[in-house]
Parts: sequence; structure tokens; C-alpha cells
Amino acid sequence: MKLLFDFFPIILFFVSYYQASFLIENTFVGQLINPDKPDFINATLIATAVAILASFFQVGYHWFKTRKFERMHIFSLVLITVLGSITIFLGNPAFIQWKPTVLNWLFAGVFLGSMIIGDKPIIQRMMSEQISLPENVWKTLNLSWVFFFFISGSANLYVAFYYNIGAADGVRMDTWVNFKLFGLMGLTIGFVILQALYLSQHITEDDIKDAEDDSTNNKPEKQ
Repeated sequence: MKLLFDFFPIILFFVSYYQASFLIENTFVGQLINPDKPDFINATLIATAVAILASFFQVGYHWFKTRKFERMHIFSLVLITVLGSITIFLGNPAFIQWKPTVLNWLFAGVFLGSMIIGDKPIIQRMMSEQISLPENVWKTLNLSWVFFFFISGSANLYVAFYYNIGAADGVRMDTWVNFKLFGLMGLTIGFVILQALYLSQHITEDDIKDAEDDSTNNKPEKQ
């Protein structure tokens, strides 16, 4: 469920892109688009606006349920708002196409930087209350996320700007929109499965219990 929630703006981007003609014909959206622009451009602008609104909803809903913000959602919201607004203002889809690459490479830099600055890799800070692992396993796990984010960002860049370069612009945009949902989600699911298989070789019930005990002992006593 969390994966679907994380991909919520992307799912709505996909749906609104392919339902843009319906929205143009049956809603006020038709009064806002430029009829002189190609259909795929107008579809991208509509989908971008929907994704921006969905990102605000995602952040707000998560805060309402947990009373805290998730950094990934905040980073994504800032990027999609900035790059998406430029796309809508200029009518140029290239800016929103850069967003997954910038976001993934940003996370790759953060995860890599945590291995240089600070006493623990960021993945250890995030998961150490749930599981206990040797230091070398934490470092390997953190580095695997660095590679995952870098590869995801690079794949998006390739599909958006270099794949099937001789095809019509509308066809290339359709390909990127499909990849943005199914390709990136597939990469994420595949990586999570591989990570789970790797962790299963190093986690025991005692490790989980030790992590839970450490978490309990570190909680301040109620006065």
C-alpha cells in the first residue's frame, strides 16, 4: 500500500495524460489549453497540473494521518512544483521529464553523502529500529540504494530524451509516460524484492528482537 501511495501522483499523471481528451471536452480544462498546440503537449500540461495537485494532497494527507512529513514526499513536491510550473508556463514538457532524474540523483547523492558525513549510513538511521545488522551489511545496503537511484535516474533520462529518437514526438512522449509509471515502478518493486532476499540472509529473529529492545530502551520514560 505504501508503494502505491508513494506513486499516487505518478498514477494520476498517467491517467490524466491518457484521459486528457475527455477532460478537455467535458470539463473547464478545455478553456485553459491552447488548441494550436499538439495534443500530446496539451495532455502533458494537464497531467502535470494534476500531478502537482496530487503531490500537495499526498503531503497533506500523510501529515494529517501521522502528524509528520516524509522527506521523500517533500523533495518530490518541491521538484514537481518548480519543474512542473516551468513546463506549464513555457508549454515545454522537457522540464517535467527531468523531474524523476533530478529526484533520483538527489537521493543517490544524499545516500552516498551519508557514508562520508556522519557516523551511520542513512539507511541504517532509517531502519535500525526495526532490524539489527552488521556494519558491513548496512554499508552494502546503503550503497545498493545509491546505485538504484542512479540507475533509475539514468534510465528515465535515456527514455525521455534518447530512446526511439527517430519516432514522432507524440509517440516518444507516450513511451516516456508509460515508462514513468510501469518502468520506474517495476524497477522499484524488483529492487525491493532483491533487497529483501539479501536481508533474509543476514536477519534472524534475535536481530529483530534486539532492535525492538534497543528501540524500547531508548524511549524516554514518562514522567
